[in-house]
Amino acid sequence: MSQTETPFGSWGDVHVGIGEDHVAVAEVRRPPHNYFDLALITSLGDAFEALDADPACRAIVLCSEGKNFCAGAQLGGGASPTAASASGLHLYDEAVRLFATRTPVVAAVQGAAIGGGLGLALMPDFRVGAPESRFSANFARLGFHHGFGLTVTLPGAVGPQRALELLYTGRRVSGDEALDLGLLDRLVPLADVRAAARDLAREIAVSAPLAIESIRETLRGDLAARIRVATDREKAEQDRLQKTADFKEGVRAMAERRTPDFQRR
Repeated sequence: MSQTETPFGSWGDVHVGIGEDHVAVAEVRRPPHNYFDLALITSLGDAFEALDADPACRAIVLCSEGKNFCAGAQLGGGASPTAASASGLHLYDEAVRLFATRTPVVAAVQGAAIGGGLGLALMPDFRVGAPESRFSANFARLGFHHGFGLTVTLPGAVGPQRALELLYTGRRVSGDEALDLGLLDRLVPLADVRAAARDLAREIAVSAPLAIESIRETLRGDLAARIRVATDREKAEQDRLQKTADFKEGVRAMAERRTPDFQRR
């Protein structure tokens, strides 16, 4: 958090400051990889809703502390990374809250945005990254279905055909290619990623806030509702496929850094 920001609040591992330029910086502090879980997405939803309610906030920078923006969910231990809590609350229910907030968001994507981390990176309106940034929708490589609303957001960013390719292959995309594909909006040196994201957010915050909110609502339309429908399908398929032998093999192969041997069962 820069010295120009006043502390706004903390929600779990999400720490927020806001500057006199009306830009809030929401930083995830789970370094070095910033793996997500239900608690983290809930904290982000709480923080973003609090910023929505504060008229001093006109744009948000979403960033992370450490090497990677978000390397996805921590797999292993036999539990689904996106399983519902004991109360029945599902991680994707909390993700929908993020898509329903009103304030424009710019993501500062350093390092990796992998799996659900890519889903989190595609929630904001814009993404700023570096040549060292990398992206992957690696779900099929692990033997299960994509999630976090990528059914909607990935085709929206790169087009339906490229989305199919990225989801089918799970291949990694560098920052340079991400800019060409539409996963990134601005490409800067790694050391400048957060500052450049802040600059873009400041450009947005200079515009009339009521007009920005109105334009955003017009262009995004029923995005949150579409994300809800998509994640209902995504989580049902994830639950089904995570019971398969192929999923177990995919997780083992990733841990052992080898090519998986899927058996279609």
